[in-house]
Amino acid sequence: MNPSHQKNRRHLVAGCVLAALTVGAWPALAQSPWPNKPVKIVVPFAPGGTTDILARAMAPELSKAFGQQFVVENRAGAGGNIGADVVAKSAPDGYTLLMGTVGTHGINKSLYTKLAYDAQKDFAPITLVAGVPNVMVVNAEKAKAAGINSVQDFIRVAKSKPGQFNMASSGNGTSIHLAGELFKTMSGTYMTHFPYSGSGPALLALVSGDMDVMFDNLPSSMQLIKSGKLKALAVTSAERSGAVPDIPTVEQAGGPTLKGFEASSWFGLLAPAGTPADIVSRIQQEVSKSLSTPAIKEKLLAQGAIPGGNTPQQFTAFIDAEHKKWAQVVKASGAKVD
Repeated sequence: MNPSHQKNRRHLVAGCVLAALTVGAWPALAQSPWPNKPVKIVVPFAPGGTTDILARAMAPELSKAFGQQFVVENRAGAGGNIGADVVAKSAPDGYTLLMGTVGTHGINKSLYTKLAYDAQKDFAPITLVAGVPNVMVVNAEKAKAAGINSVQDFIRVAKSKPGQFNMASSGNGTSIHLAGELFKTMSGTYMTHFPYSGSGPALLALVSGDMDVMFDNLPSSMQLIKSGKLKALAVTSAERSGAVPDIPTVEQAGGPTLKGFEASSWFGLLAPAGTPADIVSRIQQEVSKSLSTPAIKEKLLAQGAIPGGNTPQQFTAFIDAEHKKWAQVVKASGAKVD
């Protein structure tokens, strides 16, 4: 073969190889590393409640960890279902997350006759952020006027005025709502339920005197209890909370009719189903790391919240178990939302 032809052939082969390598590299070049723009954490309730408090505690920690803004967006309504559905139908690209709750992912499937999303199939669980007890709180001034100083006092007065007590909640299907329904069933009392778009608005109504009682998440009621605007009668967990050790459990304070009463809450991060596993894993690792730092850990414990941080697999199994547990509670309470 002519030497010049050999040289041209080598150049042609080299050019083809280079072209193939360049074309093969295009997908990698086109895919920018996550995250390269702000990440949204949807809170399916109004500002001021525990879901919002926890999301806003996590957002700056994740922003520092990933060098990109994590912003909180409140999408309240329908017991958390509106915000949860927004995330369920979002692109599974890691840029839209949900601060889910025991309501959106443990209770609502059994409570609502129709849901626009499937709590188990439409999400990729990331990690449990925190578990908290609920607390039975009443308007302090109204309680004093009625002579209510304990759970048994409340039951006595409520039974003497059937239907006259108004019970606030953060929305239909929340643990706050269902804890109240369970209390009504077990204690034989009747209260009119008023669902709000979140704990914040419900607490304002309770403090103003429009409402009489609420089974709120402890973190969002803590400061109002300390200020004396609300009177705490009991926590809804099986054991007393280390944050408020002087407040008895509902079971301890309510007598035989409330034996076995337990209705706590939890909050966790989830992404739309199909979100890449490496993104889910990276977020879980950073949340777990943040929750183990003294500053965040002490802040949550002081509010009555127990930090989480479990793996996506553990959180998935936890959610499955919660569905089974709350289905039994919903059935026993008789609560239903159309």
